[in-house]
Amino acid sequence: MAEMHYNLSGRRIWVAGHRGMVGSATSRALKARGDCKVLEVGRETLDLLDGAAVRDWLKREKPDAIVVAAAKVGGILANATYPATFLYDNLMIEANVIDGAHRADVDRLLFLGSTCIYPKLAPQPIPESALLTGPLEPTNDAYAIAKIAGIKLCQAYRAQYGRDYISAMPTNLYGPGDNFDLETSHVLPALIAKFHAAKRDGSAVTLWGSGTALREFLHADDLASALVFLLETYSDAEHINVGTGKDLTIAEFAKKVATVVGYDAEILFDASKPDGTPRKCTDTRKLNALGWQPSIPLDEGLAMTYRWYLENVVTDTA
Repeated sequence: MAEMHYNLSGRRIWVAGHRGMVGSATSRALKARGDCKVLEVGRETLDLLDGAAVRDWLKREKPDAIVVAAAKVGGILANATYPATFLYDNLMIEANVIDGAHRADVDRLLFLGSTCIYPKLAPQPIPESALLTGPLEPTNDAYAIAKIAGIKLCQAYRAQYGRDYISAMPTNLYGPGDNFDLETSHVLPALIAKFHAAKRDGSAVTLWGSGTALREFLHADDLASALVFLLETYSDAEHINVGTGKDLTIAEFAKKVATVVGYDAEILFDASKPDGTPRKCTDTRKLNALGWQPSIPLDEGLAMTYRWYLENVVTDTA
């Protein structure tokens, strides 16, 4: 495992996807340092699906480093419904930004993936070496394949051109700026929205699957901390996991959300819907050995996220 020190002081760092949950958290973390310049550009100004536009912007702005947090993301329903969109958009975004970075002579780049890259039945906790050792989870294989391609792109530009491009694979994320739309959201924001609506209506909460699937959750601000840490300290072709290394069942997690929302709902499970991967817990020993640990406990992070939801998303008075 290669360790190094990349000095962020005085650097111009482009956070691609700065309006998303992960990108905004990363921008906040970098700005809080006070010693580097964060570059941000919205999709109304720069369409990351337009390769020529991305190349022109990069050659003009000349960032020193890039965090590729831009992606088309969604939960099981969205992934299963729009596989072509998830595959195409993510392939184009990463290819345009990574190749554009190379052409603009940007020598430091961090590509952000997801632990859905791993086989459905990967060993638990999942080590980085599990990549491409078995079939993917079918409900999000399009997104996973795109993210695997991004890892391979970073490795290829490192091997062929000597670029210092790295990849980080975070576990399930949550926090301020998340997507709470039940049609397209991931499990945690969906649970918060469902329990809030049930509290308002006095109804039961129905969850997909059996409730036995195990999931690990990391606050977006913890991920941002890890990404800044990796920008400074990590240089290796192999991707690196980012997580807590601890998981719980969806049923257990639902009870925690119920507590945070303040509504002891009847919880029902729709076994006709998929569970997704039965367990997905990351092996974080590689990152921990470098000296990073998460700092936001799950209960505290959930409370923070629900407060943000109430203040920024909710329009009712429940």
